Amino acid sequence: MQTNELVSLFKPEELDVLTSVFRLRIDPSPERTFSIPSSDLLDKDKCLAYMEGITGIFESSSMVAVISQFSKRYAYMTMASGLYAMTMFDKGLDYSVDNCHIESVYHGESWLPEVRLTDWQETSPEDGKRSEWRQQVIRNIFADNIAKVWCSIAKAANVPVAMLWENMAISLYWLYEKRMGEGADERQKARIHEDYHYLLHEAPAELFGETENPLAKFNSPKCATPASDVAIRMRKTCCFLYEIPGEAVYCITCPKMKYSS
Repeated sequence: MQTNELVSLFKPEELDVLTSVFRLRIDPSPERTFSIPSSDLLDKDKCLAYMEGITGIFESSSMVAVISQFSKRYAYMTMASGLYAMTMFDKGLDYSVDNCHIESVYHGESWLPEVRLTDWQETSPEDGKRSEWRQQVIRNIFADNIAKVWCSIAKAANVPVAMLWENMAISLYWLYEKRMGEGADERQKARIHEDYHYLLHEAPAELFGETENPLAKFNSPKCATPASDVAIRMRKTCCFLYEIPGEAVYCITCPKMKYSS
């Protein structure tokens, strides 16, 4: 589908925020450095080859740390753009793993990969059936993509799958608690509240391809800490950011903070 056809599906301002803020890409990258079909991550050898390729970007000898940082980017570009379109625009796109490509180049600055969809067919809820439609959108993003990728990466590289899920959950909490409210009208604010409550408290585990809702699992109560002026949600797993050169500090939400000097 060409750009002019996409404009007929999305308002120009909607398409702009999805592409400029949430890393949804319309066309293939001009240079295909580190660009692959997401389905390659489901193949052990291709997955490991990709992870080894991006190790140089992070300049870390820790594969766990590299994969953790990759997972944050992968979760953001798939989950964030898909859920933002669902909640803010009442529109859904196909984020299944077979429909996604990771598009990225690296020129010595921050590595910010984007996701490109092969099929841009849009869905919208029918009158009185938004709950059913919402379930399908959520299932498509998580069970049909992220859960499969996390499972494959965890097995291929022997990294904890819980860490990958919490990396995703942290991005989702930020998306609904901070980003979506910016400029939202009253109807959108109502959907933000309803969708976020559903994701955290009502969505069955099967929509995430898991035996337990990972968003509920990692939704710890926010608490005050010496490291923050406001109450924060402490992580249950470590993301190993401190093992990335230039980032050699613990996150203020890290469960290892009590061990740092």
